[in-house]
Amino acid sequence: MDFGSTFFYKYRRFVKTLKIYLLLSGPGLIVMLADNDAGGITTYTVTGAKFGYGLIWFLVLLLPVAYIVQEMTVRLGAVTKRGHAEAIFDAFGSFWGWFSFLDLAVVNWLTLVTEFIGMTAALMIFHIPPLLTVAIVSVIMMLMVLQGRYWTWEKIAIVFAALNLIYIPAAFMVHPSVGEVLSVGLIPHFPGGFNGTLFFFLMANIGTTIAPWMIFFQQSAVVDKGMKEKDIPWGQLDTLIGSAFTVIVAIFLVIVTGTVLYGSQVESAAQAASILIVTNPWLGTFIAIGLFDAGFLGAICISLASSWAFGEVFGWAHSLNLKIREAPWFYACYFFALISAGAVVLIPNAPLVLITLFVQVIAVTLLPAALVFLILLLNNEEIMGKYKNTRLQNIAATVIVGAIIVLSTLYGITTLFPGLLA
Repeated sequence: MDFGSTFFYKYRRFVKTLKIYLLLSGPGLIVMLADNDAGGITTYTVTGAKFGYGLIWFLVLLLPVAYIVQEMTVRLGAVTKRGHAEAIFDAFGSFWGWFSFLDLAVVNWLTLVTEFIGMTAALMIFHIPPLLTVAIVSVIMMLMVLQGRYWTWEKIAIVFAALNLIYIPAAFMVHPSVGEVLSVGLIPHFPGGFNGTLFFFLMANIGTTIAPWMIFFQQSAVVDKGMKEKDIPWGQLDTLIGSAFTVIVAIFLVIVTGTVLYGSQVESAAQAASILIVTNPWLGTFIAIGLFDAGFLGAICISLASSWAFGEVFGWAHSLNLKIREAPWFYACYFFALISAGAVVLIPNAPLVLITLFVQVIAVTLLPAALVFLILLLNNEEIMGKYKNTRLQNIAATVIVGAIIVLSTLYGITTLFPGLLA
């Protein structure tokens, strides 16, 4: 076989592989990029302003953590053909099923409120009133689900997910010192010592990387997409690529604020955008657009995760492939979540900062329970068969859960009592 024939054969094989991946990709990319939601963008923004490049190494460590957790949902969804809420009810009974479901419903709704907080704050920079933002965003999100096909919704969501990458060119705009980023950012150390403030930021970054809604969303998305057991390797690749993009976006945003705002008193991404839009209009605009997109992407995923879970628990039809007349309660839950969460942001003098802080504490505190259920399901041979966790996967998952149980508990305590580790 000559060189030309070999090249052509490899090219065709590559194109075929790429087509298969594009056909089966989606849940992993969307859930991981939506993980960089409004709260996550604010966390990375403030992390860079507070510690410069000093915690980039910690973000790198979160890549395998995110992948290990979310990869389990791919196998569980493809094998059981059930969403996470339904799987818990079937395996552990109604008590633990309701416990898990109620935790998810409350935390998801509160998190959805924070997404609207981020979106309204971002567009207020461009003098767009919150009422108009909430109205337009809600209408767009409703139209996205009413078209009656999961595949169409997924492709639209991927477009918004791609916009999440806007922080990569933003980092090049600030001309950071590559040598300093590598020497300071990639060498593990604790800037300023291991004190209460640093500990708070470490936990906040963990909380923005893994969240209970992500587990429920990706498993239900795998089921709604119709992925089969033979598609699991592609789902794993999709999740790995999504995990990598999540961490890359976080790192580049930290580089942006670590370069231009290091040492500044910044409390949110919206504040950072407002400061920078005066001195560097393009950079400030990029951060504001990214914040809005992050809130929007988080909102469309979190609201769907809740609607899928409600459908699974109450036995309602729950698929984006169904019209509104075929799954009325599924869509009713989706619409109610959007309207009620958006309404909270419009309440005059609402303590939006306090709400955001409260949501972070609650979400991270309840995360270990969701992870324990996930691991137990993945070790049930009757359910998973040959796709159950291997010993190495169990060791990695157990280490993650153990660390998060300890750290999330301390995170909650130090958030409520900031001076404890001072």
